[in-house]
Amino acid sequence: MKKIILSLLGGGCLLAAQTGVQAQLLINGAGATFPYPIYSKWFDAYTQVDPSVRFNYQSIGSGGGQKQILARTVDFGASDGPMSDENLAKAPGKILHIPTVAGADVITYNLPGNPKLKLDGDTIVNIFLGNITKWNDPKIAALNPGVDLPNLPMIVVHRSDGSGTSYIFTDYLSNISPVWADSVGKGTSVKWPTGLGGKGNEGVAGTGQAVVGSGWLR
Repeated sequence: MKKIILSLLGGGCLLAAQTGVQAQLLINGAGATFPYPIYSKWFDAYTQVDPSVRFNYQSIGSGGGQKQILARTVDFGASDGPMSDENLAKAPGKILHIPTVAGADVITYNLPGNPKLKLDGDTIVNIFLGNITKWNDPKIAALNPGVDLPNLPMIVVHRSDGSGTSYIFTDYLSNISPVWADSVGKGTSVKWPTGLGGKGNEGVAGTGQAVVGSGWLR
């Protein structure tokens, strides 16, 4: 399970006074794409309770959210992974980490017939290292007896921007594979050994849905 971290930095929100209309409080935020759908619903619901408050949230990825909060260009930043001690030390004020949403990193795929596949940790590591390049690879076949695996190229789709999802997944791969830990490591942005990059969860999902034979993170 993963927690979405809401980073709040002390400072005034932007106030906009409009002639003939009650003064509005505009709260600006940016960061993780994963919680964007639920954030949008929450913000809309809150404005029904208090119309004087407006929210502006830019879904730019966890890395972007951390950069924006450090630069004080937003009132809050959202990140799937907590800020490092190094980044916290750079902050111009105290940053509070508040969990807001719980979810899961999952690997999904786009294959004809939508077969239900089982993958173990070693196989996942080798897929994202680029060592497994076909869906009917013997390692995948051994884990899925009786499944008619297509002879299609394995196309990995990953995030191209700074991403808390990437941090969580690469942390997992580093924990189960010394090879991954030594060659790629963990972080919101890493040099992926193989695959196509997509910006945000939306970009990754869109690419994965468009490319038959792809496997990607959600």
